[in-house]
Amino acid sequence: MADTDQIEVNTATVGCDGGGGDMGHPMVYLKIGDEGGIVCPYCSRHFVLADDAPAAAGH
Repeated sequence: MADTDQIEVNTATVGCDGGGGDMGHPMVYLKIGDEGGIVCPYCSRHFVLADDAPAAAGH
């Protein structure tokens, strides 16, 4: 996955398993902080909190 790819999510906590298959990795749970995004330390997927995410999502 190119490091310019972003996965938009609606919750501040996300789980990443690398997408399964040969590129998969153990499930890790990542917490999106005030910066609005986080990168998975295993596969470098970049998760960003959607602009329209509910306030309870940590937005």
